[in-house]
Amino acid sequence: MYLLGYDIGSSSVKASVVRVDDGKCVASAFYPKTEAPILAVRSGWAEQEPQMWWDNLKLATKAVLSESGVKGADIRAIGISYQMHGLVCVDKERKPLRPSIIWCDSRAVALGQRAFESIGEEKCLGHLLNSPGNFTASKLAWVKENEPEVYAKIDKVMLPGDYIAMRLSGEVCTTVSGLSEGMFWDFREESVAHFLMEYYGFDEELLPEVRPTFGEQGRVSDEAAQELGLQAGTPITYRAGDQPNNALSLNVFEPGEIASTAGTSGVVYGVNGAVDYDPQSRVNTFAHVNHGPGRTRLGVLLCINGTGILNSWIKRNVAPAGISYDDMNNLAAQSPIGSKGISILPFGNGAERMLGNRETGCSIHGVNFNTHSREDILRAAQEGIVFSFKYGIEVMEGMGLSVKKIHAGRANMFLSPVFRQTLAGVTGATIELYDTDGAAGAAKGAGIGAGIYRDHTEAFASLEKLEVITPEPADSDTYAEAYLRWKQHLLRG
Repeated sequence: MYLLGYDIGSSSVKASVVRVDDGKCVASAFYPKTEAPILAVRSGWAEQEPQMWWDNLKLATKAVLSESGVKGADIRAIGISYQMHGLVCVDKERKPLRPSIIWCDSRAVALGQRAFESIGEEKCLGHLLNSPGNFTASKLAWVKENEPEVYAKIDKVMLPGDYIAMRLSGEVCTTVSGLSEGMFWDFREESVAHFLMEYYGFDEELLPEVRPTFGEQGRVSDEAAQELGLQAGTPITYRAGDQPNNALSLNVFEPGEIASTAGTSGVVYGVNGAVDYDPQSRVNTFAHVNHGPGRTRLGVLLCINGTGILNSWIKRNVAPAGISYDDMNNLAAQSPIGSKGISILPFGNGAERMLGNRETGCSIHGVNFNTHSREDILRAAQEGIVFSFKYGIEVMEGMGLSVKKIHAGRANMFLSPVFRQTLAGVTGATIELYDTDGAAGAAKGAGIGAGIYRDHTEAFASLEKLEVITPEPADSDTYAEAYLRWKQHLLRG
């Protein structure tokens, strides 16, 4: 008995097959093998063809079934994780009317800001928990304003995961979590955000039917079964955006639990048990996978653009030529905590929401040509990334989150001992590293939704904890001093 999970990313589509009995991932595959193209007709635009996601999903499905030897009839349920905030518009024939406007497209920023100011910041933050910003609703407003002939033909609007579920089953539906990430959900009223729909002039019939995040969301159609090699009637029982799903994959469900990633960008995702928001809108808040009536579970999302990308820039331009990341981490470890007074602000990859959408750029402070070495700069880069996490965590703590434990996959920046120990040292949190990925997590989510697993505790009982990093009390003052110096440079800027 097996479960199938999909992770629909902007760079690739991944599929994983998980064995129910022991929770082990028996096969994974992703397509395309080179990064998927993003259409950028104009500066700041980013689009992808939904058909491309489906084509790559077919390839990934056939590859995992072949690799594992699992037959379509052996798959008990399907789960879907997907890139958040995208807009897919389909007509009555369920055909896309235009390419999807994906998460990193910024064309709707001005429309969202106008809505924020016109409706009122207090109203938006109190009900949406965010500014309308550049989310799906504002992207739809852009289509309405700039492509009226397309807008007039729209029957339903969907997120990327909704589209994939529709291709699998023929049914159009969404989730509360999905509506919240698009700014279509009112958390105070626990209903569709009627006031924002009215402001933008949207017919509420454009929104799909709402189904539970865990539970049946359709069954594989005869047509999809033939295309994918699956069995018709297999239920789709879980769906979530990539960041909530990453938290699920790391068994993060309850208030105070934190999931983190540190790749090209850095993410800290914490679960809050109360409807709250940051008055300055420096973090985003969405319905977590287990949010529901009488059970408030909100995902507070901090995303920092200039994190791992700084580390890769340092590798290309500062570290010795041809050096590996492991060797670079070893060099960084030769410098003491605080990097002998060097502070690096890692914000050189565009505007940062955490900083009020300011584009401050990356900067290096405190270099002394007589005393500092390459090793100090390497360590200061990693510390600067961690300190940006700490600064964002302070925003989250102001919303009532208590950060005591951080779950992360052992990958990217979390492979660095300097990075891990600095994060533990400056936050006082214990860090637990796991072996998991989004597609395998989506498969286990499907197991919960299908009732195969009793709850998330049973579903993730086999999650392999690879390493635990605890704060060193003796170093806490040294980390605090280095962070305070870094923070003073940030606030002076």
